[in-house]
Formats: sequence, structure tokens, C-alpha cells
Amino acid sequence: MNSNYNPDHSLVALVKCKDYNYPAVKQAVRQGLELIGFSDLFKAGEKIVLKPNLLAADPPEKCVTTHPSVFRAAAEILQETGVILSFGDSPAMSSTERAARKAGLLDVAEELGLARADFKNGQEALLPDGRQVTRFTLARGVMESDGLVSLPKFKTHALTTITGAIKNQFGCIPGTLKGEFHVKLPLPDSFAAMLVDLNRLIKPRLFIMDAIMAMDGNGPRRGRPFPMGVLLFSTDPVAMDATACRLIGLKPEAVTIIKLGELNGLGNFEAGKIDILGDFDARKDFIHSVRVSMPVTMPFKGKWLQNHLTPRPQIDPDLCLKCGVCIQMCPVKPPAVDWHNGKDMPPVHKYNHCIRCYCCQELCPEGAIKPYTPFIGRLLRKPQS
Repeated sequence: MNSNYNPDHSLVALVKCKDYNYPAVKQAVRQGLELIGFSDLFKAGEKIVLKPNLLAADPPEKCVTTHPSVFRAAAEILQETGVILSFGDSPAMSSTERAARKAGLLDVAEELGLARADFKNGQEALLPDGRQVTRFTLARGVMESDGLVSLPKFKTHALTTITGAIKNQFGCIPGTLKGEFHVKLPLPDSFAAMLVDLNRLIKPRLFIMDAIMAMDGNGPRRGRPFPMGVLLFSTDPVAMDATACRLIGLKPEAVTIIKLGELNGLGNFEAGKIDILGDFDARKDFIHSVRVSMPVTMPFKGKWLQNHLTPRPQIDPDLCLKCGVCIQMCPVKPPAVDWHNGKDMPPVHKYNHCIRCYCCQELCPEGAIKPYTPFIGRLLRKPQS
């Protein structure tokens, strides 16, 4: 670790890595971990869970999930400390085993002797000082561990603008319980505050962000693979996400989970409070996500105004294969998107019932659903960055 490190600051290490060639990835991961002094974070014999991003059962080249080279490198180096590793996630629409196998992680885990942590069954956990939520049901594998190492994939996200270090822990909530949070907390600010509380409860020991190939545009599943060529390392998820945003020319304060993360004591996002080790090369060609919070602050009520101001998921009938995944993933009962015109036509959203959680857009396997901002909303919307 840098001898000039300020203990009141957050440390983020950036290590360049142009592709997923394994020897280069392992060297980069080792360098990043040594820069932040990772060996002091673990003790031999501790039970540590690796938490990759396993959004869906997609192959590595789609850039939807944490790449197996990053997963392998992190696991091998952590095993050198004598910890007992397991891994897990709760994918949105498949089993952990299926998603991990498709993403190339299961073969790595089996080769290295990593057990599959229980992310299917849950156990209650309390956070008495939670700002938004004081009671969670966490995956039993997380509850039974001594600590968690988060391996996020950097991508755009329609609801939270970006998905990275903070958002990755949402997968520690088992199965359909994640959808319940969307229904209970439909406003982006409330949902973001919940994610911050979740991280304050879990307290991951370490974050290693896969941004070698990120995703821009219509993320987090069907955006464009974007070569950033960098790995990020930190113990502060707010500082990591803020740094990743600055790398793509996005102001961290424009991202609610980052802003609330600092406000609620999870970490630092201000540049003056973050010490960066490594080369900071900002990109200007990254396509940002549509920001889904209200375009302006105004005390209005009524669905008509909401439907004419706020972004909403919209199905492109030319891309839709009528698979019905959007209907399956909608947490609203009855679904806000359904076969209103028959199953031989694309599903249709009923926006008076839509809570704008973007679960349909997030999981659409064809990228046929994208955030759309109505004309009046586009006129009133503040710039993202």
C-alpha cells in the first residue's frame, strides 16, 4: 500500500488490462490487490464468499457477467491467504448453477475446489439503523460466511444508471424476494437507499471490478460490449463506483446510489476524498443509460403526468420474439406488461400500472425493450453529466 495513504480517504487502484488473456489478468489482479494492501483484510481459515455478477445465463463474450478469467484470478490469489472460498449469486431468471456454467464460472469453481454457497434459501438479518430498510432476507451462504468479496461487472442500468460495486450485492437477496423490493420501493431514490442499506449490512471486505470489457447503451444485459481495458480495486464501493463513472465522463453525483452512499456513510464519492493509484484514462465515447429519475422536481399527482414526463420501458416490435420473459419478470401483480393483443403479437405495457422498475428491460434476451422518454420529459430533463 502507498505509504502516503490518508486513512480518512478511500483508496481505489486502477490496473490496465487490455483483454482476458489469463496470465495478464492474474498479473493485473495481483498488482491491484497489492496496491490496496489486501493481505491485511483476511485471515487463514476464514470462510469467504465470492460474489460475481451472474445476472443471467449468458456466455462471457456477451459481457453480461463477471468474466471467468477475473473470477479465477481473484479466487487463486485469495486462496493463497488460506481462506476457505465458496461462491454464489442469485440470478434473476435461472439457477446459480445454470448461470455459472453458461458464464464459464462453474468449471473454474470446480477446478479450484470452490463450494457453491447457498443463495437459494434465505435467513433474516436486521439493520436497526437502516435509512430505508431495517430488515432483509439474505442468502444463507452469505449469512454463514465470515466475509464477502464482491466481483462486479461495470455496466449501464436503466433504473440505477450504472451497476457496479454497490448494485452487485442485490444478488445476495434470494430469488423472487428481489422483485418484492421493486414493488415496495418503486421510486429510484428509495430503491437506491435500500441498496446502500444492503451494503451497510453485508459489509463486503473487498471489491474487484471487471471493466476490461464493460457494457454501455441498453444495459445491463443487451447493451454494447465496451472495451475499457481496466480492473478496479477498493474496499469502498462508493469510491469505486464514483471512479468508474469518472472514467466514462459521468458525474458521480448524478448517480443516486453513489450520492446516497456517501450521504448514508457507506463511502466517499468526492474526488478530493479518493486516492487513486494507477493510470486514469477517461473515455468520451461511452453511451450512458437514460436516467430514469424524475426530469424535474415538481409536486404533481396523477398517472397522466407521470406517463407524459417520466421514462418508461418500451418494446420494439421488430426485435421482439414474443418469448414472454418480460411478463415473467414483471414483479407487479397482475403484470404491467402482458399479452393484451394475443400471443401472436408482442406484449403490451399498461403504463398506469407500470412501476418503472425496468425488470422487463433488464432481462429481455433480445434487447427489444429500451427506456423511452416522452417528448415533454425530454424537454424538461436535466443533463446527465
